Amino acid sequence: MTLRVALTQWAAGGEVSENLATALALIEEAAAMSPDLVLLPENSLCLGTNEQMRGAALHVDSVEIAALREAARKAGAAVVLGGFKRRDDSGGVFNTAIVIGEDGEVAALYDKIHLFDATVGGRTFSASSVEQAGDCPLLVEIMGVRIGVTICYDVRFPELYRRLARAGAEVLLVPSAFVRTTGGAHWEVLLRARAIENSAFVVASATVGAAGGPAFPTYGHALAVDPWGRVLADLGEAQRAWQVVELDLGEVERVRTALPALRSARPDVYAREPVFVHVS
Repeated sequence: MTLRVALTQWAAGGEVSENLATALALIEEAAAMSPDLVLLPENSLCLGTNEQMRGAALHVDSVEIAALREAARKAGAAVVLGGFKRRDDSGGVFNTAIVIGEDGEVAALYDKIHLFDATVGGRTFSASSVEQAGDCPLLVEIMGVRIGVTICYDVRFPELYRRLARAGAEVLLVPSAFVRTTGGAHWEVLLRARAIENSAFVVASATVGAAGGPAFPTYGHALAVDPWGRVLADLGEAQRAWQVVELDLGEVERVRTALPALRSARPDVYAREPVFVHVS
């Protein structure tokens, strides 16, 4: 069994209409290669200041999401928008990945569990001032393949990915707007580690650079990694790019049979308090 995933990357800015036009064009272009899934990056519909992104928050029934749904239907492929500021009926804002089926229907929503509150490169990021955290992991099945859906900063929390893998995930999605400062040091290492630890494919679309205005610089290098940790695709610093990657799901079983880390794990033991011994 194979799964054909379109990896995407572009320089997102603060204008939703411009970013949406890019997203729709990339879906249409990638459709010529018959992908099963098109993965769009986090914050790729609006990347700017906290205030700007919160102000651009969309409802699931917005015209912008409707346009993505129609694009998925025309492409005959599932589309995952890997994180947009979603405003719910109570006015709350979440960073939400939306899974759209090939029929254009909304299949699932994943609210980002880990919010990026950090100070890197002399700049403070306070995602919790913009959005609320989610509290439920998401596993979806597309073309018979179980896929774990996560977003960006989640990648620093291996417990989440192990939970998804133990629930049957063979592919792990990590759509991102990864800060350039940490990207060079951590991005590839973290993605390859999550793939190796869980003997799973990892696919991570990404925004890159900044299209001007207040958008913070992001790292790019959208990646696809196989269960052995090999990089299958890297979009580098391309300002607008896509690539369809064919994932051979048999590789998941081969690696998990050769190195049965998931079966050998002992979560019941890890839950115990460590024995502490002071040595003078």
